[in-house]
Amino acid sequence: MRRRDFLQGGAYLPLATLRLPRAAAAETPAGNAGTPFDGSTVRGIARELAGKPYQPQDANLPDPFSKLTYDQYRKIRFDSGHALWRGIGLPFEIQFFHPGFLYTSRVDIYEVSAGQAQPIRYSPDLFDYGELPRPTGEGLGFAGFRVHSPLNRPDHFDELCAFLGASYFRAVARNQGYGVSARGLAIKTADASGEEFPAFKAFWIERPQSRSGSIVVHALLDGPSAAASFRFSIRPGNETVFDVESAIYPRSDIAQVGLAPLTSMFYIGPNQPVRADDYRPSVHDSNGLSIWNGWNEQLWRPLANPTELQVSSFADVNTRGFGLMQRQRDFLAYQDLEARYERRPSLWVETIGGVGEGTVDLVEIPTNREIHDNIVAFWRPTQPLRAKGEYNFNYRLYWCNENPLATGLARVVQTRSGLGSQEKSRLFVIDLAGETLNSLPADAEPHVEVSADHGVISNTVAQPNPEIGGWRISFELAPAGAHTVELRAQLLVNDAAVSERWLYRWTS
Repeated sequence: MRRRDFLQGGAYLPLATLRLPRAAAAETPAGNAGTPFDGSTVRGIARELAGKPYQPQDANLPDPFSKLTYDQYRKIRFDSGHALWRGIGLPFEIQFFHPGFLYTSRVDIYEVSAGQAQPIRYSPDLFDYGELPRPTGEGLGFAGFRVHSPLNRPDHFDELCAFLGASYFRAVARNQGYGVSARGLAIKTADASGEEFPAFKAFWIERPQSRSGSIVVHALLDGPSAAASFRFSIRPGNETVFDVESAIYPRSDIAQVGLAPLTSMFYIGPNQPVRADDYRPSVHDSNGLSIWNGWNEQLWRPLANPTELQVSSFADVNTRGFGLMQRQRDFLAYQDLEARYERRPSLWVETIGGVGEGTVDLVEIPTNREIHDNIVAFWRPTQPLRAKGEYNFNYRLYWCNENPLATGLARVVQTRSGLGSQEKSRLFVIDLAGETLNSLPADAEPHVEVSADHGVISNTVAQPNPEIGGWRISFELAPAGAHTVELRAQLLVNDAAVSERWLYRWTS
């Protein structure tokens, strides 16, 4: 069980207050004309909802579903033979999650076809309950859904993405397993007063064409501070891409808003002293934050599992993108035959259009177990979102192995840290790889530029690393009594950057 499981049990406002048909079995009712639906429908609902006081939904479930353990909940299985669109020649199928455990709030789900939205009906017949008693009636509804498609081979429908709990969703590309998650909206993350978790409360899934390479999902989000609409156009492949259109309608002023928020886990790695008694050398869903800022700088910040909460803000104007990346793809780096961390996706956010002034924020939360998602990253605009306004934010999500946009610079592939040659000094070793380094002229003399806001830097070295076909840079830091030191390093040739800029926060 992960931290995301605790965070995903958000509350939902029933759609009955908006006079829409309530989703009640995993098929659309015959003979019902449905409700008119177009691209502006969910925006209109969100706008109307934001004009009313927030009303959390009663999420009470009947026993035993209100008291299920994690293991009990996992035994409730959806019968794939009842998947939406099963056996009718479409490139996608939809399966559904049963409510229970932490997922006590129901979401309403609709199928959209020919401009009409039909509620998808829940029925106990859709699930295998194992040793649990079969519920009576059709009132429990769904907790979420997942999309299946022939992702890895043409004769099998693999799980592609899932929407379950609060505003969380996650996806995979070809030959990947689940890891990093995305969210619809983050509000007051890491704030002392407590974080707010707005939640998806309804989804409209468009029926795809028989040869369509994508599927479209619309979502309605609601929370105490804002309502919002989302449109996801999802394209599976070697990179699974979500084109996201969002419209946010604040009920009140929101100063601490996170747009395109990402959530991941970093437990242990070679860049910090190991505090865990663990046979594995690395345990993480992501190992770094990548930023391509509006000044065309490419930054890499290794993630850490700190001893105290840390929040880092990287100021920018019209950022081009950012992401939580999993760059270590070697099984030997993890030695975990079950988790297979080397197959976890990277998740890159590409902004669409100018996003103005703001910061890419990184939140690192201490954890003593890998079950907790302790890393959050998002874009925070400088100006607050004002009550009764409308804010549009469009972006593209890439579930991938590496940054999908060609940067032209060598990338940091590993960061290591250990005891330096002097008392209380730290040694940092950074490996770089990329085509830029492979094509350097024979007479090129790369050198490393290192800076620190406190302490003393010494023993700076840049040398080829033939084991990875790249270069290695290293240096020592003497903190000189500083509790925190911000470090920067980059490889240059003739004063021109040939690698992305490495950033690091060292703490005593």
